[in-house]
Amino acid sequence: MKSCSSASKYWRTVFDAGAKEQKIREIGKELQNPEVWRNEKGQALSQELAELKKEVNLLQELKAKIADAKELEQLLGVGEGDARDLELQLAFLERSLEEAELQAFLSGKYDKGNAILTITAGAGGQDAQDWAAMLYRMYQRYADRKGFRVKEISHSFGEAGVEGRTGTKQVAFEAQGPNAYGLLRREAGVHRLVRISPFSAKKLRHTSFASLEVLPVINRTEEKDIEISPEDIMVDTFRSSGPGGQNVNKRESAVRITHKPTGLIVACQSQRSQQQNVEKALEMLAAKLYDRKKGEEEKELTALKGEKKSIEWGSQVRSYVLAPYQLVKDHRTNIETGNVHSVLEGDLDMFIKSELKLAGS
Repeated sequence: MKSCSSASKYWRTVFDAGAKEQKIREIGKELQNPEVWRNEKGQALSQELAELKKEVNLLQELKAKIADAKELEQLLGVGEGDARDLELQLAFLERSLEEAELQAFLSGKYDKGNAILTITAGAGGQDAQDWAAMLYRMYQRYADRKGFRVKEISHSFGEAGVEGRTGTKQVAFEAQGPNAYGLLRREAGVHRLVRISPFSAKKLRHTSFASLEVLPVINRTEEKDIEISPEDIMVDTFRSSGPGGQNVNKRESAVRITHKPTGLIVACQSQRSQQQNVEKALEMLAAKLYDRKKGEEEKELTALKGEKKSIEWGSQVRSYVLAPYQLVKDHRTNIETGNVHSVLEGDLDMFIKSELKLAGS
């Protein structure tokens, strides 16, 4: 059992309520200026202020509970019942501190906002396409657990799969909810599946790969360096289609935008009109350009530091083994579990929390 004094020390080293309170005062003053309400900045600042106040209230509540537990530790006798009560209270505090610590790691510019995820099947035909569909379902289940809303942006279907799944060549979707990007952004990379192929008549073991890209939903008015000139893009239209090639939309309302200077391509078919699809696709393109810019900055910083670790988003991050044994292992944190079914049903907290702590260490 952790003592209250060690918990109190942990509190002081991990959290800084004073800095948050100072930021609250600064934003409060800024919001008094009518000019900030002339665009989206006022709304963004207001949302940031609400989040900061929520975090400070949580920290103050936890600090009070730690003080209460410390006092209880001093007042109670050493009886078995008293010790059990104290153990339960400290266990509750430890869980609360862990949750607050997690929030402390979500300090990136867009960590509090929504995320755009794109899953792309690797080479391997039906096996890879089925694995991409399984990953999509896994992240949908994770979003459900977190209370996020999932909104599909585009979906390129593959061949018919197994267990009622239709294969997926590529799918892009938005996870909408508090901290969606901060929680999911380190999931980006290559996900590897090892199993007995359901498409193999000889029941051979097969390895499939799918890549996951995670982008923030950025504020285009604030990112002055991200400019998209009409001359730099090419817009193509096509019909939205569903599984098996059936047309969901008879008109060519879906759009594909190619950014000529970088070769980046985005597509959107989820909106009701072509213009809405164009706007959403431009939002995705801006996010890709922002991510590309940040990646280049990180590479330069890595080169200056002399670090040899890869920062490519395409590096392998996790393996899911269904045969000859069952194991899910994260290759960055070495966290692993034999409960593969639970993970594929969206139970990703153990991996995501470890990734956040590793990045924040």
